[in-house]
Amino acid sequence: MPVLPLMRHVPVIVALMTALHTGHLSADTTTEQVVHEIEMMKQRIHELEMLLKEKQLNNQDNNQSGKKTESEQQDGAGTEMEVASTKSEKSKEAQDGIKVGGAVRLQYSNERYNEGNRDRGGDLDFDIFRLNVDGTIGDVLLSAEWRWFQYMNVVHHAWLGYDFSATSQGQLGIHKVPFGILPYNSHNFFFSSNYYVGLEDDYDAGIKFLHKAGPWDFRVGFYLNDEQGGADGFVDKREDRYSYDVVGYRVAGEGTFEKPANILGENNTLNARIAYQLAVNDRLKIELGASGQYGRLHNGSDKVGDHDAYAIHLVGDYGPWNLQLQASAYEYDVDGGADLMAVGAYSFYDTIPAEADTYTANIAYSLPVAWGPITNLLFYNDYSLITNKSANLDDTWMNVLGVAVSAGGLYTYIDFVSAENQPFIGGSMGSDSGNTEHRFNINLGYYY
Repeated sequence: MPVLPLMRHVPVIVALMTALHTGHLSADTTTEQVVHEIEMMKQRIHELEMLLKEKQLNNQDNNQSGKKTESEQQDGAGTEMEVASTKSEKSKEAQDGIKVGGAVRLQYSNERYNEGNRDRGGDLDFDIFRLNVDGTIGDVLLSAEWRWFQYMNVVHHAWLGYDFSATSQGQLGIHKVPFGILPYNSHNFFFSSNYYVGLEDDYDAGIKFLHKAGPWDFRVGFYLNDEQGGADGFVDKREDRYSYDVVGYRVAGEGTFEKPANILGENNTLNARIAYQLAVNDRLKIELGASGQYGRLHNGSDKVGDHDAYAIHLVGDYGPWNLQLQASAYEYDVDGGADLMAVGAYSFYDTIPAEADTYTANIAYSLPVAWGPITNLLFYNDYSLITNKSANLDDTWMNVLGVAVSAGGLYTYIDFVSAENQPFIGGSMGSDSGNTEHRFNINLGYYY
């Protein structure tokens, strides 16, 4: 018998026992009468149990209607409501509603190229507080994310959407640019080197259409400008942004990390990505894809050039193994010529070559475990190469060996990074250090 319904009748039972003990029941009270009273009490307890069970089921249904669908990302970062071949059978009323979530992250870093950090034995810092809102009201989708860092506050994405069918969706606002391997061309905390030239996890402002049916995945987007409104956007600091964008071009004498004297921004950019997913057998699945983008460069008053990028990729899944391969090329063609471009992100300016080829090769192994709260270990090695740079710059390469640990709402990256001419690893893509640098990094994120 459940404890909760029984507890509600403790006073009655105690009163009955007291009556028997103190003689409050008369001597004329028969055994049959006592048994009848007990049977009446048992019937009432059963009725209350049924009412409680019905209430619990109703609460369970209400809680389930607010859960994430399988197509949403685990951490909500850059979440896209991917179109699926099947939809939920819940009523529209059950689907309506906005879910609030987010994350808190801390980071430990030991940087061999930073003498002060090395002498201290590394630093432990606050990384980010993040707020997410996702959901649907009246068939209109909403997804937005704002991020607070110690040094800047920025929008990550903010878009409205609509499902035209079970296989097609439209998005309007600041959303992920469809290019290359999605959702990420990497497994580690630092992404690949492509991220730092704007070719991975990039977010811009425009409109996008997604269509996924059978093995085909097609996405096309048209972006008016970057997430800050382009070259003449109303922002205080153009370097305060999450994803890397070109914000100017370099002239002779400018420093690698200086604010550019000649500003510009991406404008009227068309992106298209197509992928085909092939199930070879029950364990082996392969995705083949191609991407392209073309747009203008604008200084706020006039068009000053154009830019383009192309990529082909392969993603293979074999049981717990995941393989990612991608080859890309990009070019920023400024009227009058420029070999170096200024980019902005994470509250500082940096420099990249105006033209380069990029390659990534990543492999990962997923291992389910049952170690207390730890449920999964993702082991990986991610390698990036940026070569054939303009301005006769040396290659950039980065290798990240690490493991990601899943434990309830906690997701932890443990990375050992080796790199040359790589941002955040003691170098820049726009200069030649000639040194191989190392960094040990642990990022702990609690997602809710």
